[in-house]
Amino acid sequence: MARLLLIAGDYVEDYEVMVPFQALQAMGHVVEAVCPDKREGDQVRTAIHDFEGDQTYSEKPGHDFTLNATFAEVEVADYDGLVIPGGRAPEYLRLDERVLELVRHFFDHEKPVAAICHGAQLLAAAVSLEGYRVSAYPACAPEVHLAGGDYAEIEVDQAIASGKLVTAPAWPAHPDWLRRFHALLE
Repeated sequence: MARLLLIAGDYVEDYEVMVPFQALQAMGHVVEAVCPDKREGDQVRTAIHDFEGDQTYSEKPGHDFTLNATFAEVEVADYDGLVIPGGRAPEYLRLDERVLELVRHFFDHEKPVAAICHGAQLLAAAVSLEGYRVSAYPACAPEVHLAGGDYAEIEVDQAIASGKLVTAPAWPAHPDWLRRFHALLE
């Protein structure tokens, strides 16, 4: 059983926060979901990104997601792995230096990291992706390249593991993404 940190923020993608949060707990892991400037019991808003044949995803209101830990109290060394959901949250979370420090810790200590969809924006802001094959929502490919990573163009329901990093383009990849991440935690 691993103790995992999940970093969320307002307008995180609904499925990409709720499904991993619940599924990883069902696998026996402890998952602590935090957001900068929020406490245990506070909520973040979510957005549902859907793929309906348009040039990009559509966005609809999601559910409120309740955090179960307090960001200011995070002791990063206590965690075995990191989960970074997508949505719009990574776009502004990457501006928070404490969030970047947390992400760097997992890479510096070679702990498993799972990032999906726009989570690559947070990775690219925090660490060099040189030597990693990284999948993400296709609009994030330029950021992966600029961070030195090899962008992996894979099907929307697939994931890729590269070292201790597991990434996927979007929530349809949950089964593969979560299976690969779980394997790194064992």
